[in-house]
Amino acid sequence: MHSTAPWWTLPERLDPHGESAKGSGMAFENILIVGCGNMGGAMLAGWLAGGVAPGRFTVVDPALPEAPAGVTLLRELPDARFDAILLGVKPQLFGEVAPDVEPLAGEGTMVLSMMAGVELASLEARFPRAAGHVRIMPNLSAALGKAPLGLAGLGVDAAAKAGIETFLAPLGRSEWIDESLFDLVTALAGSGPAFVYRFIDALASGAESLGMPRAQADRLALATVEGASALAAVSDASPAELARRVTSPGGTTAAGLKVLDEGGALAALVEATLRAARDRGAEMAAAARGLPADGHNS
Repeated sequence: MHSTAPWWTLPERLDPHGESAKGSGMAFENILIVGCGNMGGAMLAGWLAGGVAPGRFTVVDPALPEAPAGVTLLRELPDARFDAILLGVKPQLFGEVAPDVEPLAGEGTMVLSMMAGVELASLEARFPRAAGHVRIMPNLSAALGKAPLGLAGLGVDAAAKAGIETFLAPLGRSEWIDESLFDLVTALAGSGPAFVYRFIDALASGAESLGMPRAQADRLALATVEGASALAAVSDASPAELARRVTSPGGTTAAGLKVLDEGGALAALVEATLRAARDRGAEMAAAARGLPADGHNS
Protein backbone atom coordinates (compact mmCIF):
# COMPACT_ATOMS: atom_id res chain seq x y z
CA MET A 1 0.00 0.00 0.00
CA HIS A 2 1.37 3.41 -0.96
CA SER A 3 0.72 6.28 1.46
CA THR A 4 0.00 9.78 0.18
CA ALA A 5 0.52 11.38 3.60
CA PRO A 6 3.01 14.29 3.51
CA TRP A 7 6.36 13.94 5.25
CA TRP A 8 5.40 16.39 7.98
CA THR A 9 2.70 14.09 9.41
CA LEU A 10 5.43 11.95 11.02
CA PRO A 11 5.19 11.70 14.83
CA GLU A 12 7.16 14.03 17.08
CA ARG A 13 10.55 12.77 18.20
CA LEU A 14 13.75 13.85 19.82
CA ASP A 15 16.91 14.62 17.92
CA PRO A 16 19.57 11.92 17.32
CA HIS A 17 21.38 12.84 20.53
CA GLY A 18 18.28 12.27 22.66
CA GLU A 19 17.58 15.93 23.46
CA SER A 20 15.09 18.32 21.99
CA ALA A 21 16.49 20.41 19.16
CA LYS A 22 14.69 23.46 20.52
CA GLY A 23 17.03 26.02 21.94
CA SER A 24 20.08 24.17 20.65
CA GLY A 25 21.71 27.38 19.44
CA MET A 26 21.82 26.45 15.76
CA ALA A 27 23.39 29.15 13.64
CA PHE A 28 20.78 29.33 10.86
CA GLU A 29 17.64 31.10 12.07
CA ASN A 30 16.13 32.05 8.71
CA ILE A 31 16.24 29.36 6.01
CA LEU A 32 15.04 29.46 2.43
CA ILE A 33 14.32 26.13 0.73
CA VAL A 34 14.15 26.43 -3.05
CA GLY A 35 12.39 23.34 -4.40
CA CYS A 36 10.77 21.04 -1.85
CA GLY A 37 10.19 17.65 -3.47
CA ASN A 38 10.60 14.28 -1.82
CA MET A 39 14.09 14.92 -0.46
CA GLY A 40 13.49 18.51 0.56
CA GLY A 41 10.24 17.45 2.18
CA ALA A 42 11.99 14.68 4.10
CA MET A 43 14.62 17.12 5.39
CA LEU A 44 11.97 19.64 6.38
CA ALA A 45 10.03 16.91 8.18
CA GLY A 46 13.18 15.88 10.03
CA TRP A 47 13.84 19.40 11.24
CA LEU A 48 10.27 19.91 12.39
CA ALA A 49 10.09 16.51 14.10
CA GLY A 50 13.38 17.37 15.80
CA GLY A 51 11.84 20.47 17.34
CA VAL A 52 13.06 23.19 14.96
CA ALA A 53 10.51 26.01 14.83
CA PRO A 54 8.56 26.00 11.53
CA GLY A 55 8.67 29.79 11.40
CA ARG A 56 12.37 29.58 10.56
CA PHE A 57 11.60 28.09 7.15
CA THR A 58 10.42 29.66 3.91
CA VAL A 59 9.73 27.28 1.01
CA VAL A 60 9.59 28.39 -2.60
CA ASP A 61 7.98 25.75 -4.79
CA PRO A 62 5.47 26.38 -7.60
CA ALA A 63 4.02 22.86 -7.39
CA LEU A 64 3.91 22.04 -3.66
CA PRO A 65 0.21 22.00 -2.71
CA GLU A 66 0.75 22.88 0.94
CA ALA A 67 3.42 23.27 3.58
CA PRO A 68 3.50 22.25 7.24
CA ALA A 69 1.75 24.58 9.64
CA GLY A 70 3.92 27.58 10.40
CA VAL A 71 6.16 27.18 7.35
CA THR A 72 5.88 29.97 4.80
CA LEU A 73 5.09 28.66 1.30
CA LEU A 74 5.68 30.95 -1.67
CA ARG A 75 5.38 30.47 -5.41
CA GLU A 76 8.09 33.01 -6.27
CA LEU A 77 11.35 34.03 -4.66
CA PRO A 78 10.93 36.76 -2.04
CA ASP A 79 12.93 39.94 -1.61
CA ALA A 80 14.36 39.08 1.79
CA ARG A 81 17.56 38.09 3.58
CA PHE A 82 18.24 34.52 4.66
CA ASP A 83 21.00 32.94 6.75
CA ALA A 84 20.98 29.86 4.53
CA ILE A 85 19.57 28.89 1.15
CA LEU A 86 18.98 25.18 0.54
CA LEU A 87 18.75 24.29 -3.14
CA GLY A 88 16.49 21.31 -3.74
CA VAL A 89 15.60 21.71 -7.41
CA LYS A 90 16.41 19.06 -9.98
CA PRO A 91 20.04 19.37 -11.14
CA GLN A 92 18.99 19.99 -14.74
CA LEU A 93 17.14 23.13 -13.58
CA PHE A 94 20.14 24.59 -11.78
CA GLY A 95 21.21 26.84 -14.65
CA GLU A 96 17.69 28.22 -14.97
CA VAL A 97 17.10 28.80 -11.26
CA ALA A 98 20.54 30.09 -10.19
CA PRO A 99 20.30 33.60 -11.71
CA ASP A 100 17.05 34.25 -9.83
CA VAL A 101 18.48 32.97 -6.54
CA GLU A 102 21.82 34.80 -6.78
CA PRO A 103 20.54 38.20 -5.58
CA LEU A 104 19.51 36.50 -2.31
CA ALA A 105 22.87 34.77 -1.83
CA GLY A 106 24.93 37.67 -0.53
CA GLU A 107 27.47 38.02 2.24
CA GLY A 108 26.35 36.26 5.38
CA THR A 109 24.26 33.71 3.47
CA MET A 110 25.38 30.09 3.27
CA VAL A 111 24.40 28.22 0.11
CA LEU A 112 23.56 24.56 0.71
CA SER A 113 22.84 22.21 -2.15
CA MET A 114 21.38 18.71 -2.28
CA MET A 115 21.51 18.66 -6.09
CA ALA A 116 23.26 15.50 -7.27
CA GLY A 117 26.22 16.20 -9.55
CA VAL A 118 26.39 19.97 -9.01
CA GLU A 119 29.92 20.60 -7.78
CA LEU A 120 31.20 23.20 -5.35
CA ALA A 121 32.98 25.03 -8.16
CA SER A 122 29.67 25.37 -9.99
CA LEU A 123 27.98 26.66 -6.84
CA GLU A 124 30.76 29.18 -6.27
CA ALA A 125 30.61 30.36 -9.87
CA ARG A 126 26.85 30.90 -9.67
CA PHE A 127 26.87 32.43 -6.16
CA PRO A 128 30.22 34.22 -5.82
CA ARG A 129 29.07 36.56 -3.03
CA ALA A 130 27.83 33.84 -0.67
CA ALA A 131 29.49 33.27 2.70
CA GLY A 132 30.22 29.67 1.79
CA HIS A 133 29.05 26.71 -0.25
CA VAL A 134 28.16 23.24 1.01
CA ARG A 135 27.06 20.12 -0.81
CA ILE A 136 24.78 17.81 1.16
CA MET A 137 23.88 14.25 0.24
CA PRO A 138 21.11 12.96 2.51
CA ASN A 139 18.46 10.35 1.89
CA LEU A 140 14.78 10.05 2.75
CA SER A 141 15.61 8.69 6.21
CA ALA A 142 16.25 12.33 7.13
CA ALA A 143 12.53 12.46 7.94
CA LEU A 144 13.23 10.02 10.79
CA GLY A 145 16.53 11.56 11.85
CA LYS A 146 18.37 8.51 10.53
CA ALA A 147 20.03 9.76 7.34
CA PRO A 148 23.73 9.61 6.57
CA LEU A 149 24.66 13.14 5.53
CA GLY A 150 27.67 13.42 3.23
CA LEU A 151 29.05 16.97 3.34
CA ALA A 152 31.65 18.83 1.28
CA GLY A 153 32.33 22.53 1.69
CA LEU A 154 34.07 25.49 0.08
CA GLY A 155 34.84 28.64 2.04
CA VAL A 156 33.67 26.96 5.24
CA ASP A 157 35.86 27.27 8.34
CA ALA A 158 35.74 25.16 11.50
CA ALA A 159 33.16 27.39 13.19
CA ALA A 160 30.90 27.30 10.15
CA LYS A 161 31.25 23.53 9.92
CA ALA A 162 30.22 23.22 13.57
CA GLY A 163 27.17 25.39 12.93
CA ILE A 164 26.20 23.33 9.89
CA GLU A 165 26.55 20.07 11.83
CA THR A 166 24.33 21.45 14.59
CA PHE A 167 21.76 22.59 12.05
CA LEU A 168 21.72 19.18 10.38
CA ALA A 169 21.82 17.12 13.61
CA PRO A 170 18.04 16.45 13.66
CA LEU A 171 18.37 14.76 10.25
CA GLY A 172 21.05 12.17 11.04
CA ARG A 173 24.82 11.69 11.10
CA SER A 174 27.06 14.17 9.28
CA GLU A 175 30.29 13.09 7.56
CA TRP A 176 32.61 15.66 5.98
CA ILE A 177 34.29 14.14 2.95
CA ASP A 178 36.60 15.15 0.14
CA GLU A 179 34.53 16.28 -2.81
CA SER A 180 36.40 13.84 -5.06
CA LEU A 181 34.42 11.09 -3.30
CA PHE A 182 31.05 12.82 -3.52
CA ASP A 183 29.78 10.87 -6.51
CA LEU A 184 30.55 7.67 -4.61
CA VAL A 185 28.87 8.98 -1.45
CA THR A 186 25.85 9.83 -3.58
CA ALA A 187 25.79 6.27 -4.88
CA LEU A 188 26.20 4.73 -1.41
CA ALA A 189 24.22 7.02 0.90
CA GLY A 190 21.90 8.77 -1.54
CA SER A 191 20.96 5.92 -3.87
CA GLY A 192 21.75 3.19 -1.36
CA PRO A 193 18.27 3.03 0.22
CA ALA A 194 16.78 2.05 -3.14
CA PHE A 195 19.27 -0.80 -3.36
CA VAL A 196 18.34 -1.93 0.15
CA TYR A 197 14.63 -1.74 -0.69
CA ARG A 198 15.28 -3.87 -3.75
CA PHE A 199 17.05 -6.44 -1.57
CA ILE A 200 14.13 -6.50 0.88
CA ASP A 201 11.79 -7.05 -2.04
CA ALA A 202 14.05 -9.84 -3.34
CA LEU A 203 13.96 -11.58 0.05
CA ALA A 204 10.17 -11.46 0.04
CA SER A 205 9.93 -12.51 -3.61
CA GLY A 206 12.21 -15.47 -2.97
CA ALA A 207 10.09 -16.62 -0.05
CA GLU A 208 6.96 -16.19 -2.14
CA SER A 209 8.45 -18.31 -4.93
CA LEU A 210 9.12 -21.03 -2.37
CA GLY A 211 5.50 -21.10 -1.21
CA MET A 212 5.01 -18.36 1.39
CA PRO A 213 2.01 -15.98 1.02
CA ARG A 214 3.27 -12.67 -0.32
CA ALA A 215 1.89 -10.47 2.46
CA GLN A 216 3.50 -12.66 5.08
CA ALA A 217 6.79 -12.73 3.16
CA ASP A 218 6.77 -8.94 2.97
CA ARG A 219 6.26 -8.59 6.73
CA LEU A 220 8.95 -11.10 7.62
CA ALA A 221 11.51 -9.71 5.14
CA LEU A 222 11.01 -6.16 6.37
CA ALA A 223 11.20 -7.16 10.04
CA THR A 224 14.35 -9.19 9.35
CA VAL A 225 16.17 -6.27 7.71
CA GLU A 226 14.91 -3.80 10.30
CA GLY A 227 16.14 -5.93 13.19
CA ALA A 228 19.46 -6.76 11.56
CA SER A 229 20.12 -3.09 10.78
CA ALA A 230 19.24 -2.00 14.31
CA LEU A 231 21.57 -4.60 15.80
CA ALA A 232 24.41 -3.69 13.43
CA ALA A 233 23.99 -0.01 14.33
CA VAL A 234 24.59 -0.61 18.06
CA SER A 235 27.09 -3.46 17.84
CA ASP A 236 30.84 -3.05 18.19
CA ALA A 237 31.25 -5.87 15.67
CA SER A 238 31.38 -5.30 11.91
CA PRO A 239 28.53 -6.60 9.73
CA ALA A 240 30.92 -9.28 8.43
CA GLU A 241 31.64 -10.41 11.97
CA LEU A 242 27.95 -10.39 12.88
CA ALA A 243 27.28 -12.63 9.88
CA ARG A 244 29.99 -15.00 11.09
CA ARG A 245 28.54 -15.10 14.59
CA VAL A 246 25.09 -16.17 13.42
CA THR A 247 26.50 -18.82 11.09
CA SER A 248 26.84 -22.33 12.49
CA PRO A 249 29.14 -24.64 10.51
CA GLY A 250 27.04 -26.89 8.32
CA GLY A 251 23.83 -25.07 9.27
CA THR A 252 21.09 -23.35 7.30
CA THR A 253 22.74 -19.91 7.35
CA ALA A 254 26.01 -21.37 6.10
CA ALA A 255 24.17 -23.03 3.21
CA GLY A 256 22.55 -19.76 2.18
CA LEU A 257 25.74 -17.72 2.52
CA LYS A 258 27.59 -20.23 0.36
CA VAL A 259 25.23 -19.31 -2.49
CA LEU A 260 25.57 -15.56 -1.87
CA ASP A 261 29.35 -15.74 -1.63
CA GLU A 262 30.03 -18.15 -4.49
CA GLY A 263 32.54 -16.66 -6.89
CA GLY A 264 32.28 -13.30 -5.15
CA ALA A 265 29.11 -12.73 -7.17
CA LEU A 266 27.30 -10.62 -4.57
CA ALA A 267 30.30 -8.38 -3.91
CA ALA A 268 30.85 -7.94 -7.65
CA LEU A 269 27.19 -7.10 -8.21
CA VAL A 270 27.17 -4.47 -5.46
CA GLU A 271 30.43 -2.94 -6.70
CA ALA A 272 29.06 -2.72 -10.24
CA THR A 273 25.85 -1.17 -8.92
CA LEU A 274 27.71 1.51 -6.99
CA ARG A 275 30.04 2.16 -9.93
CA ALA A 276 27.11 2.73 -12.28
CA ALA A 277 25.48 5.16 -9.84
CA ARG A 278 28.79 6.92 -9.14
CA ASP A 279 29.58 7.34 -12.83
CA ARG A 280 26.11 8.73 -13.52
CA GLY A 281 26.84 11.34 -10.86
CA ALA A 282 30.03 12.27 -12.69
CA GLU A 283 28.06 12.67 -15.91
CA MET A 284 25.60 14.96 -14.15
CA ALA A 285 28.46 17.02 -12.72
CA ALA A 286 29.95 17.41 -16.20
CA ALA A 287 26.58 18.52 -17.55
CA ALA A 288 26.33 21.14 -14.79
CA ARG A 289 29.76 22.45 -15.83
CA GLY A 290 28.76 22.37 -19.46
CA LEU A 291 31.61 19.99 -20.25
CA PRO A 292 31.87 16.36 -21.44
CA ALA A 293 32.28 13.80 -18.65
CA ASP A 294 35.85 12.68 -18.02
CA GLY A 295 34.76 9.47 -16.31
CA HIS A 296 36.60 7.50 -13.64
CA ASN A 297 39.62 5.30 -13.92
CA SER A 298 38.37 2.61 -11.56
